[in-house]
Amino acid sequence: VSGSVRYAIMTFGGFLGIGEGEHPLPWKAFRFDTNLGGYIADVTEEQLQNAPEFTGEESWSDRDWESRLHRNYGSSPYWEDTTTSSMSRDR
Repeated sequence: VSGSVRYAIMTFGGFLGIGEGEHPLPWKAFRFDTNLGGYIADVTEEQLQNAPEFTGEESWSDRDWESRLHRNYGSSPYWEDTTTSSMSRDR
């Protein structure tokens, strides 16, 4: 346990709350916007459409699952030594 936030779970998809899924996004995909007073997810629509769903069956200690998650968002896994985010800034 590192005490660091690694992911945020976002709920999206479906219609009027029906068919929505929970999707983990790497924390480094977010940036705080002082004008909005909240966080913005810096991801593309395609990345969201292809986002792995969190069902509760996943193990946060499963590096293969986490690797697939990071590949979807074009980010480096937290366990790799990186100093800058490789998240896509294009929309």
